[in-house]
Amino acid sequence: MYRLIQAIGVLLMIAGGPALAQSTTQPPLILISIDGFRADYIDRGVSPALSTLAAQGVRATRMTPSFPSVTFPNHTALITGQYPDHNGIVNNAFEDTAMPGRFSMASHEAPWWMQSTPIWITAERAGIHTGVMFWPGVGVPHQGTLPGLWHDFDHTIAPNDRIDTVLGWLDLPATERPGFVTLYFEDVDSAGHNFGPDSAEVNAAIARIDAAIARLTGGLKARGMAANLIVVADHGMAPVGNKNVILLDDLIDLASAKVVFDGTILGINPAATPAGAIAREKLLTQPQHMHCWDKAQVPADLHYGTNPRVPALVCQVDIGWLALTHDEFVRAQTKHAGVERGAHGYDIHDPAMGALFIAQGPAFRTGLVTPGFQNVDVYPLMAKVMGITPLANDGNLDDVVALLKPQTE
Repeated sequence: MYRLIQAIGVLLMIAGGPALAQSTTQPPLILISIDGFRADYIDRGVSPALSTLAAQGVRATRMTPSFPSVTFPNHTALITGQYPDHNGIVNNAFEDTAMPGRFSMASHEAPWWMQSTPIWITAERAGIHTGVMFWPGVGVPHQGTLPGLWHDFDHTIAPNDRIDTVLGWLDLPATERPGFVTLYFEDVDSAGHNFGPDSAEVNAAIARIDAAIARLTGGLKARGMAANLIVVADHGMAPVGNKNVILLDDLIDLASAKVVFDGTILGINPAATPAGAIAREKLLTQPQHMHCWDKAQVPADLHYGTNPRVPALVCQVDIGWLALTHDEFVRAQTKHAGVERGAHGYDIHDPAMGALFIAQGPAFRTGLVTPGFQNVDVYPLMAKVMGITPLANDGNLDDVVALLKPQTE
């Protein structure tokens, strides 16, 4: 049923390659992403499995996403420890003057992904088998290395089937079993966009994914398998409405300024013409409900603007608002019968963008609540738990080492 890419891992074992170096006694580390799970959703009383994990382990009141607070940049930040400006995935869609075409969430061409290295590649090279059940960039080889087991994103695979696939991986013989695994669930994010973060549909999605988490923990318990679990989100979610829309066509002449991406974050390249200069000046000085910067002037705490893929002007739209071209607005009306009811991509420091973080297992303390940290810190934390040397990254282990039990520190 599933297109699992297992041959590489098997060949490495047959060849006596690096995979043979893996310790078979260390508990596996399982990284679980629940897309769009705002940090305070766990307080709604509809996620008992997650609440149990939090009580038995450690929880952050909110984890701060990287800028921009959208899906692909933050999933890449989590598994590389690099801010989007450094990992190269600067938005869900963008362009690169050195490359043809346009990056989208369906892009698998390797050059888009080569500015950073996922932790599953580093783990494989350190002799730890890996299994990636959905994650941006999973099918892209890095100098010939892929996860030993992987499955590209497929929304038709139900949450419980994803769990069963991972449990099947963990049933492999000790010499083949992955020591690092990822899982991904999109339901909460989709419900947030379609119905808004305060909707019954979001609560139902939370409960549905929580049941899948319970299936995982139950499966681990039935196998007598201790595992280290890290449950994260990439960002939160905020309500939006039809009246809170900035139509870019009414603000600037789009013939003189190319909109590379729009919505809650704008990336715009004004033309090198007098008309382009006028458009630039309008964006920098006149807009209401958003703030624009030349890319070199983006506030330092956002760690954004040095990558050539970042457009010349970057605008942060006020929370609850959208900035769209007329064409995008028409498409949104068709897709959502109005604009989407929920959105992210807003100010990373706003509580509504705060992301879930829970960690539980032999490596982690019990009953600890921490005020939070940057999501790039998850990368050195995972490297520490697995006992591998992290690559250069923007994370700070000192900010999260207190989450670990003393013998792990």
